[in-house]
Amino acid sequence: MAANQAHLDKMKVRQDYRNLWHTDLLSTLQADTPYFCFALWCPPCASYLLRKRALYNDMSRYVCCAGYMPCSGRCGESKCPEVCLATEVFFCFGNSVASTRFLLQDEFNIQTTQCDNCIIGFMFCLQQLACIFSIIACIVGSQEISEASQLLSCAADYVYCTVCACMQTQHKVEMDKRDGKLGSSAMAVPPIQQMSRIDQNYPPSVGYPQASSYNQPYAYPPPPAQGYPAPNYPPPAGYSGYGPQGYAK
Repeated sequence: MAANQAHLDKMKVRQDYRNLWHTDLLSTLQADTPYFCFALWCPPCASYLLRKRALYNDMSRYVCCAGYMPCSGRCGESKCPEVCLATEVFFCFGNSVASTRFLLQDEFNIQTTQCDNCIIGFMFCLQQLACIFSIIACIVGSQEISEASQLLSCAADYVYCTVCACMQTQHKVEMDKRDGKLGSSAMAVPPIQQMSRIDQNYPPSVGYPQASSYNQPYAYPPPPAQGYPAPNYPPPAGYSGYGPQGYAK
């Protein structure tokens, strides 16, 4: 009971995450077309590789369904993590994709956009609708309802496979961003920044001496150099050394 409450609390915390996926579900095909095709045609293999990469290739950290399911930690993961992961992606494929998604969201505080939630919700609703039509067709025995349920089941499977491929491509692009494989390192140390005004590249050196004056001693400027005796000595004739003419002596 406590574990279920902890999972519910974690889901509420995810709603307050502020970071976004590097690419949304609608743009995954354009973001990485080769990997989308790989995830579409071999989804368990893609899920296996993505979970291992999400754990930084350290399988000693592996827990079944990333610790989000009741069976987590009870499947002998510590003895054979590779075998347990292979079993998870083949027999619990949907849970494996969702667990890798939750793992990345909790690590990087990533929220799911409203558009992505609508796509995932439409996938679930279509699956539930196909299941309801299949049950009704079995009870009623109508050929028309049976054919409609088969069409809905095919459409639900198609949407499910497509959305899962988009989700796994989204996870792969996000880990490319984490590992610095998108052209610039996401974890690089930011450069040293200096405070400046908008219209200046560097702050003005107001109140500080210029750089050229740092090597000069802190003293009054020296008097002008003069020889001995001083120039214009002795004074010219008629100079009395007092004020101007007419000044009382």
